[in-house]
Parts: sequence; structure tokens; C-alpha cells
Amino acid sequence: MNSITIPERVRVSYGSAILLGLIRGVSAVDPTTVYLLTYYAGKCTANCAFCPQSRESTARSDRLSRVIWPDFRTTEVIEKLANSQAGGRVKRVCIQTLNYKNMFEDVLGIVGFVSERSKVPISVSTKPLTLIQLKQLKMYGVDRISIPLDCATRNVFRVIKGSGIDGPYSWGMHWKGLTDALKVFGLGGVSTHIIVGLGETDEELAEIFRRLIDLGIFPGLFAFTPVQGTNLEESIKPSISRYRRIQLLHYLLTNRSIRYEDLKFGEKGEVIDFGLSRQELGKIIRSGLPFVTSGCPDCNRPFYNEKPGGPLYNYPRPLNREEIDQIVEVLLGNNYD
Repeated sequence: MNSITIPERVRVSYGSAILLGLIRGVSAVDPTTVYLLTYYAGKCTANCAFCPQSRESTARSDRLSRVIWPDFRTTEVIEKLANSQAGGRVKRVCIQTLNYKNMFEDVLGIVGFVSERSKVPISVSTKPLTLIQLKQLKMYGVDRISIPLDCATRNVFRVIKGSGIDGPYSWGMHWKGLTDALKVFGLGGVSTHIIVGLGETDEELAEIFRRLIDLGIFPGLFAFTPVQGTNLEESIKPSISRYRRIQLLHYLLTNRSIRYEDLKFGEKGEVIDFGLSRQELGKIIRSGLPFVTSGCPDCNRPFYNEKPGGPLYNYPRPLNREEIDQIVEVLLGNNYD
């Protein structure tokens, strides 16, 4: 580790910066994971249609989704991270990456310094990497890797991240990256991201969930968020009712409460039957668990997809009774007992 170079600066999500004491502010909900983003004085070489960091985006360079990511000296950030982790305030650190020439060297530098200064578990969210690079990350202290598919189907991927938007990615490249990551990090050590609202059907989401779960890859769930300056700035967020339906579908499948074969879909690919009784569904919905942020362990990413005033697509905390009652009404109707 002594041979690595620590990058001079790193971006920190606004809520994480408040938690670490890097800036003054008040958070409606504290993050349980500290979110970092590799610093680069330019745009990402990829061109994902939804991303403020993409090559053609005119959005601010300190934006990712709807979150602001100010930059700080890396050594200061990691020292504060170590102090906060020792005090029990931080459960995990997640390092997210842009694509640029020396990205991997920067990630290794950050990971190595985090590992030297603390015992906090480390996740890295990145483009597909080589087996050698994946093994290096694990050796330097990463315990979990995420390679975001973002899209539920090959065609949506092509339009949103691949050749349809002059991007560097392909569906096959990402699947190879995920299967290679499994070879290094094993079952329970690999995640991906799936964004709801990019043009896919419920049935296609269920199919991709099944495929990932069968392989042992956890699909973290996101709601599409239009950001000014991106290629999809005029597109519409998924309705809250549809997202609640997909959250429930995701929870039932990832927790193996149902099988894919139990599901029934309508003519437009919408899920119309979860394969459970209303009473069974009601009990699961009332737990509130399907609607809490899903991702790596201890990831709550507050307000990544929504404004603090709501509506909350992913809850970064346990739901209260009123919130659960509203979701019961959305999913089961107001005559549910």
C-alpha cells in the first residue's frame, strides 16, 4: 500500500459532509454510510442519459442525481471519517467513481488510506473492471463491489448507457463485469443498481431481479430522477404508486417470499398478482420494510431520489404509522382492514 498515491481531493455528498463536520448544516436524516465520489476536473467519459456527470451533460460538475457533492482534501475527509467511525456514527463508506484516465489509481489510493485509518467496511461502485483490478480492490480492503446496470433490459441499456447515446458501455460488458466480480467477492459481496422509470415494464423488472438473485447479486433499487442539464431532463419520474408496487415486488423476490413463477402480469406487463393473499401482503406492507432504501448493508442514501419534503420514494429511516397507512391504501385500497 505504500506505493499508492492518494488523490489530493475527493467529493463528498452534502449529507455526508455535514455528518463528518466538513461543513455546517442540518440534515433531516443522517446518512449511515459516508458517500464519496472520485474528484475529476471535468466530465465523465461515459454518457449515461440520466447522469449530471455524463460527457454531454450541461449540469453542474458537483451534482450526482439530485445531490450536491462538494470537494475537500482527501486526507482531511478520511481522518474525519476515521473519527466518526470510531464514534459509531458511520457504518460504511461507499466510493463512487467517474470514468477518466486515472480513475482506478485514485480509487486504490482512497481505499488504501481508508483501510489504514479505520476499520469501516468499504463499498466501491464502479464501471466493469478486470479481474486483476477487482483482486487489487479486495486486497486493499474493499468488501463489496457494485457495478450498476441501471437498466432492466438490453434495449433500454443501449438507449440509456450504450451505443444509442454514444456511450462506451455494452450490456455484455456489464454482465461480464458482474460475473467476474462474483469470482472475487463471492456471494453476498456483489451488488448492482436498477433504476425504475427508464422505459421498462414491471415484468421486465421482475425478470432482471430474478436473474440477479439467482446469480447471488443484490439489485439496489432507485427511482429515475430527471436532472436539469441531462439528456433526460424532460422525462417524468415514475408515479409513486408504480414505484411502491415495484418496491414490494423487489422485496418479495429478494427475500424469497415468492418465486417469479408466482407473479401474474397484465397486457402491458404490469404486475397484477403477487401470488400472496391480501392478508399476507398486508402484513408485509405494514412492516414498512419493502419501502426502506435498498442497497449495500447500512446504506440509506437520504434524499438521493427526492426532496426532503417528499414524496419519499426510498425511506432513509423506519416509516411511521401514517406513512404505512398511505402505502396500504395505495397498494391494497382504502377498504383494507
